[in-house]
Amino acid sequence: MLRLSAFLLSLALAGCSPAGGNGEVAEEADFPAADRPVSALGATAFADENLRDSRQEAATVMDLAGVRPGMSVADIGAGEGYYTVRLAEAVGPQGRVLAQDIDRGALLRLGDRVEGDRLDNVSIIGGSPDDPHLPANSFDRIFLIHMYHEVGDPYAFLWHLHPALRSGGQLVVVDVDRRPDRHGIPPQLLFCELGQVGYRLVEFIRHPALAGYYAQFEAMAERPQPEDIRPCAMGDSGSKTSVGAGGRTPAPQ
Repeated sequence: MLRLSAFLLSLALAGCSPAGGNGEVAEEADFPAADRPVSALGATAFADENLRDSRQEAATVMDLAGVRPGMSVADIGAGEGYYTVRLAEAVGPQGRVLAQDIDRGALLRLGDRVEGDRLDNVSIIGGSPDDPHLPANSFDRIFLIHMYHEVGDPYAFLWHLHPALRSGGQLVVVDVDRRPDRHGIPPQLLFCELGQVGYRLVEFIRHPALAGYYAQFEAMAERPQPEDIRPCAMGDSGSKTSVGAGGRTPAPQ
């Protein structure tokens, strides 16, 4: 069971560690800035959980992502844990959930929730805006739910996240098709930004349960060097990524 003293220590270490999320010493690297607006941070308790469950939001995302018992998953931007607690049930006692956020207050509240619900398969860490501080080769699925548009340094963030996926692991993004300064991101811009950092789109679906869209990516074998990354501008076509074989055609809104 998570103990509060150990949890606070994990936050302190994650916040000040010189190591990157892949377990290696972080290199001095210049990543391009996002060539688009970045959303202000939203509420950590996103909407009413009962309302989200009535739409079957989390159940839909986990079904699309193929979450199964025994998997190891990460909930990035976990906030107060809407997805964390549901993922913990879905992966079961043999699975693992890592909940991460940069908001220490939200993580303290999530820690209380995890302890109160006795979720022995959940761990909690703090991250930084440009590095989620995830262990390398550790996750079958990584979830970025309604938070990617708030990432201020998306190229550095995605680059540091890349090694955390296991072979065959998938990155899942759920967001809304609107401008980033209105708390969303156009899909083609998302495809372009992830393509620049070494991810390939394998599935894209608009779904009413999500009030937005679902996008699933795989990490390509090699990350580009930071100096080779070129920022995508609003309106870029995302030509560096494409829907893979078997990917679903976006449904009409």
